[in-house]
Amino acid sequence: MPSGITDVSLWEGLVTSALLGTDRRTPPEPVLAWGEAPDQPDKSDKSSAPGDPGSGTAAKDAPVALLGAAAVHTVRRRAGLLPAPAAAGPEPAPSDDRPLPPKAARRRLALLLADRLAGASGGRRGTTPDLTELLPQWLAAANEHGYRTPPALLPALLDAARARTDLRLNALAFAGTLGLWLARFNPEWKFVLRGASGSALLPDLDDPEAVRRLWEEGLFAERVALLTALRGRDADRALALLSATWRTERAEDRLMFLDSLRTGLSDADEPFLERTLADRSRNVRVTAAELLSALPRSALAGRMAGRAASCVSLVRDGGPSIAVEAPHECDPDMERDGVAATPPGGRGERSWWLKQVVEAAPLSLWPERLGGRTPQEIVALPVSDGWREELHAAWCRAAARQRDAPWSRALLGAPGGPSDAEVGTSSPAERSQLLATLPEAERAAWVADFIAVHGLSEAFQLLGVCTVPWAEPLGRSVVDALDIARDAGSYPWSFSGVMGLAERCLSPAEADRLELLTARPDETEGASPGAGDYWSEAFQRLVSTLRVRASMRAELDPALG
Repeated sequence: MPSGITDVSLWEGLVTSALLGTDRRTPPEPVLAWGEAPDQPDKSDKSSAPGDPGSGTAAKDAPVALLGAAAVHTVRRRAGLLPAPAAAGPEPAPSDDRPLPPKAARRRLALLLADRLAGASGGRRGTTPDLTELLPQWLAAANEHGYRTPPALLPALLDAARARTDLRLNALAFAGTLGLWLARFNPEWKFVLRGASGSALLPDLDDPEAVRRLWEEGLFAERVALLTALRGRDADRALALLSATWRTERAEDRLMFLDSLRTGLSDADEPFLERTLADRSRNVRVTAAELLSALPRSALAGRMAGRAASCVSLVRDGGPSIAVEAPHECDPDMERDGVAATPPGGRGERSWWLKQVVEAAPLSLWPERLGGRTPQEIVALPVSDGWREELHAAWCRAAARQRDAPWSRALLGAPGGPSDAEVGTSSPAERSQLLATLPEAERAAWVADFIAVHGLSEAFQLLGVCTVPWAEPLGRSVVDALDIARDAGSYPWSFSGVMGLAERCLSPAEADRLELLTARPDETEGASPGAGDYWSEAFQRLVSTLRVRASMRAELDPALG
């Protein structure tokens, strides 16, 4: 390099000339010198100054010389570059002592994840099972067996969980500590760091120092997992841990931590929840009020009972009936107890306040308040001035919140009764909430009887709260209703949602019985065009899916490992 030209200044000159153009900024003098061929005479105009943009050959060759010099200089800089000290490698992944799934199950998981990437389903027509809908069941079954994720499939599993929130709970439990460790290296998997849970992430709960350290220093996901696990073992200790840092937690974190108190909720939680009614976050206050209303002996439940009793009374003249006088105002004490003063659009203020007061009052109030009657007798009473629907809806929410099975049975009514009966509720959403409070077998039997009378058109939401796989009476009722619709030539696409549920929820043992329904039915007069082909394909897909589910269960058997 010519004297007086430093490495830095030469490179800066190259960059400046390249950005501005050689016709506007002359490259450094050594560049033009490098651009000349040493074995050829200089034929440039001698009257022009070397490197002058106006000079003949020098100006014309300047761009070529600039690029050549840049290439030479780049190679020279790289050749002289000293290696930087090696960065520290990541900490080794934590160990996971859970066993791997059997080989056949690992192959099945790879196939399910590959099908998701290929987008193979593409629609509901055809006889091929929709494998993407079977992934949640595979993960749930693998977690039941206590397996861990094969490391090679972990990235694909986390990608699947990122795309589908319904997979995350089981996917993160299956991924365990290795999934949490790997998620730190990919920003697209950050949901793992805030959503992971499971005992694999936790210290020994009998080690107070380790518990305190994780609670004070751990990731949010680790802290939620710790609080949930500790709550299940020692509710009072978990509450003390939460109380110690409550004031320093963020509002969104306080809400999540508060939600964990649903596990093992008891009267011992009341003092903490009562203080939380003054929290600066409205969502936190509302959740605290909801939890307190689920404690029939709490002070808040008592306050709500007093308000509700002043609104609902028994009228004996002219036959017993219920009279309703909705609140005329929402005072500050009501707002502190979680009553929202402003109703949603299209809703009257008084009915809005009544709904919130009644649903927060303990259901034990009403038999005494309404003449010693049972829940069934109370629900059967007429309600004056058109308040029946509002009052029953509030009782439905109270029964669901307080997990009161007798009140749920009364409000559900008989499954074989008219769907618009005056007794109970006709709302599918409210029925679903009430059914969730009943024992599993009773729940399935009620829905089976409902389908036998009313068919499937109103049963989709009810089926969603039934335990999977469906009990035999419920599964038979669904299949019989589908068979009736098939034979009647009904418009088949309106049953696609129920058929999809059946693929995921029917017992695989039903596959052989369903084989008879895969034949194309005879066209009937007035049948929807193409209905026979659709029903045949749908039942073939249903049978194929049930058999795949049976294979999945068998492949996860530890004896096959």
